[in-house]
Amino acid sequence: MNDANLNSINSTDQRTSKTPRVVIVGGGFGGLAAAKALGKAPVEVILIDRTNHSVFAPLLYQVATSVLAPSQMSSPLREVLRRHKNTTVIMGEVTGVDKAQRCVFVKDADREHVPVPYDYLILATGVRPSYFGHDEFEKFAPSLKTLADAVGIRNKILSAFEQAEAEEDVDLHRELLTFVLVGAGPTGVELAAALAIFVRTSLRSEFRRIDPTAARIVLLDGSRKVLGTFAPGLSEAAEFHLEKLGVEIHLGHNVEKIDSEGVIVAGERIASKTVIWTAGVTASLAGKWLGAETDRAGRVRINSDLSVPGNPEIFVVGDTASLDQDGKPLGGVAQVAMQQGHYAGKLIRRRVAGKKSPKPFRYFDKGNMAVVGKGWAVLQSGKVQIHGLFAWLAWAFIHTLYLAQLSLRISVFLQWAWLFLTGQRGSRLIVNYQQSEANPATPPAVVAIDRAPKPLISAPVARN
Repeated sequence: MNDANLNSINSTDQRTSKTPRVVIVGGGFGGLAAAKALGKAPVEVILIDRTNHSVFAPLLYQVATSVLAPSQMSSPLREVLRRHKNTTVIMGEVTGVDKAQRCVFVKDADREHVPVPYDYLILATGVRPSYFGHDEFEKFAPSLKTLADAVGIRNKILSAFEQAEAEEDVDLHRELLTFVLVGAGPTGVELAAALAIFVRTSLRSEFRRIDPTAARIVLLDGSRKVLGTFAPGLSEAAEFHLEKLGVEIHLGHNVEKIDSEGVIVAGERIASKTVIWTAGVTASLAGKWLGAETDRAGRVRINSDLSVPGNPEIFVVGDTASLDQDGKPLGGVAQVAMQQGHYAGKLIRRRVAGKKSPKPFRYFDKGNMAVVGKGWAVLQSGKVQIHGLFAWLAWAFIHTLYLAQLSLRISVFLQWAWLFLTGQRGSRLIVNYQQSEANPATPPAVVAIDRAPKPLISAPVARN
């Protein structure tokens, strides 16, 4: 953040110093839903995120398999919230929370531990990949959680075919064209199916020295079925459809080792130059920041109004929150995050207005979906369980509807229609954004910078 922006924010803060401040950490589904719910409330909203954009995470696998370009499933946060005149967006990383002083600490481009005070705090910090105690796997098996991850995996997949085309040693083609996905949940299943269709349709006629359709796609999971959260009938249907697409499925054994040569599972090595981690996740550090009770996955245990026990001004929503409903924990899905974010924003809005708080939060389950290739998906909503084309059409409609901007909905719909009719993909560029070592940029001039932690935004007036 430059000085002009800082001065502007401080000036705005002085004009609204009597207005309660709501700090939202995280610009994902939960954070954005909370900000939108507070859009017309008599509060000052500060939204903090490590990036300047929101990502429609359910479609990350389509960036990784060249169906969509990154810009088609992500939106600048400032543009999404441009009509919310009470909202300021800050790009920075929150590193801690001081409950006693009611502030969060933010790390931006050139400063650390900059305090941002709050009257109300909403933590929507999501999850991060979990390698189940084997962090050494991360070097060889990237995860798919961010837009940068998706672009990196796309580069890795496309580069494997380019390397195989140029490789003289035919024996190396097999391991270059073996793709191993670890984790058979929705992300792993959707990525495996999309990759199978990609290599057998879009790429099949474009190489001269290799046969892309000979690529081997292997899906691994320690459980006994794919899509473990779905009903057994849908899981079996999805597994059968994956096998029809040519995906090899190995269940019931955990991965023992991942290295530069591939993976070892059940004592057998699968040689591969492309391993992708689509397995578990763990909660953000919000629980440690708050010193709050957490569940086994590190998610913060919250009250029925989504507040942290003992701190009614702090709310935790989405994947980093743990809340039971009807004796079962709510899942880490987008709908839970959106509904919780909206509820937290609504509760704060009513509290500031002196109105009665709403009833305890209750999640309305709209169902679960997973797409398994072209024109085929599974859908589970209550007692309704369907698979096939109709489920895919429902999936396409709902996912298009929930994109943040109208322009994205139109763009994605047209791209899907074009892909469905022609098999041609939207973005198949290998783009490495790292600075070239052969021609590094001119280093910037060294300037003196005051490193003292100055307030990023001045403190609001204390509430009675």
